[in-house]
Amino acid sequence: MAVEKLRKEETLEMRRRLIGQSCRLFYSDDPVKIVRARGQYLFDENGERYLDCISNVHHVGHCHPSITAAAAAQMDLLNTNARFLHDNIVTYADRLAATLPEKLCVFYFVNSGSEANDLALRLAQQYTQHEDVIVLDHAYHGHLMSLIDISPYKFRKLAGQKEWVHVAPLPDTYRGTYGEDHPNPGQAYADTVKDLIEEVHRKGRKISAFFAESLPSVGGQIILPKGYSTKVAEYVRSAGGVFVADEVQTGFGRVGSHFWAFQLHGEGFCPDIVTMGKPMGNGHPLACVATTVEIAGAFTANGVEYFNTFGGNPVSCAIGLALLDVIEKEDLRGNALRVGAHLKDLLTKIQTRHQVIGDVRGVGLFVGVELVTDRERKTPATETAARVVKRLKEDKICVSTDGPWESVVKFKPPMCFSMEDAELVVQCIDRILTDIEASDS
Repeated sequence: MAVEKLRKEETLEMRRRLIGQSCRLFYSDDPVKIVRARGQYLFDENGERYLDCISNVHHVGHCHPSITAAAAAQMDLLNTNARFLHDNIVTYADRLAATLPEKLCVFYFVNSGSEANDLALRLAQQYTQHEDVIVLDHAYHGHLMSLIDISPYKFRKLAGQKEWVHVAPLPDTYRGTYGEDHPNPGQAYADTVKDLIEEVHRKGRKISAFFAESLPSVGGQIILPKGYSTKVAEYVRSAGGVFVADEVQTGFGRVGSHFWAFQLHGEGFCPDIVTMGKPMGNGHPLACVATTVEIAGAFTANGVEYFNTFGGNPVSCAIGLALLDVIEKEDLRGNALRVGAHLKDLLTKIQTRHQVIGDVRGVGLFVGVELVTDRERKTPATETAARVVKRLKEDKICVSTDGPWESVVKFKPPMCFSMEDAELVVQCIDRILTDIEASDS
C-alpha cells in the first residue's frame, strides 16, 4: 500500500495554503514528513527512522497491533452512540475504577482532554455552586474558551485574567520561591494557596475548585513537593471547593510506580475529580472524567441531560480496554520505572560535564532537563535548548521544549522506550552540548 501520495514539497505547500497557520508544525523551518510509525519509531517518506521522545499520546507505542486489532474488530461489528446499551462502556468504566481510589467511581466519557477539563469545571461549579477557580502559574488545561480562561500559559497572551480566576505560584523547587533547601517546601507552597483563598474571600467571592496537573507539564516538567497536594486539598475543601487533578498528560502508568501521578502525593490523597485523555486511546480520540457519587448527583440534579455524541462509543471503549491490557501484559509501568531511572541517571552524569544543564528532574518516563546560561542565577538558556532540539533532529531524534522560557528539554516518549533508546539520546545530547560549548568558547 502506498504511504505517500504527494511529494513533501507539495504537501507543505498545500498545508500552508489550506490549514490555519496558527496550527504549527514541529520543526517549522524544515518539517519532517512522517508517513508511518511503529513502537517508539517514526519513519519519513524516504524510510528514514526517527526515535520519538515526544509522543506521550501513543502511550504503548505507535500502531500497536493489539490496539489496531481491537479497533478494527469492533468497528466491523458496531459503532454507535452511548445512548444504546452496550457492554464496552460499562466494562471499561469498571476496569478504570479498579485503578482509582474507591470514591472515584462515576465516569463520563468524552473525546479529548479539553472536553474532559471543560466538563470537570462544570461539575465543580455545579456541585459547589461557586464560580472561582485557583490554578497554577504557567498552567495549560486545554484549548476551549473555558480552559483558556484557566490557563495562564494562554490567557496571558490573549485577553488576560478573568475576575473569577486566581493564580497560585508554581511549586517549582528548582527556580521558585521555596527551593529544595527549604525545610518544608510543600507546606510553604500550599500556604500560598491558603493565602490566595483568604484573599478571594475578602473580595466576597467563593472557590469552586483548585485545578492542577498532577505533574505540571507545560510549566516545565515540574515534580510537586511532598505534602503539597494534600495540604492544598485540605485548604480548598475547607473553603467549600473541590480538588481537580488533571491527568491528561501523566496518567496510565507514565510515572511507573503508580497508575496515576496524583498517587505520588501519598496513599491517603484522593482528588474529588480526575480528568484523563491523551494516552487513553493510544492516538484514538478518547478521554474521561472520573468523580464521586455526590458530585455526579449534583450534576444530574440540575435537570439538564449530558450527552456526548461520540464519548464512550463501542470502538473507543474497545481501544481503551485493549490499551489497559497492553500496559499490564507488557509490564509498561515497570519499563517506565526502569528506563526512566536509567535516563535520569545518565542525564545526571553528563550534568557534571556541562554547566548548561541546571537541573535534571522527573519520575518514570516524564523527564525534564532544564538548561541555564548561569547555574547561580538560573538564567534560562532558551537559545541553547532550541539548538539542542534542532541538532537532535539531525541525529533522527525527536524532542521538544517546555517551560515558561522554553528552556526545558522534555521527554515523554511512548512507554516502550528502551534502555538503548535512553543511552542513544544521552550520548547525542552529550556530544551536541560539547560541540556547542566548543563553538561558543
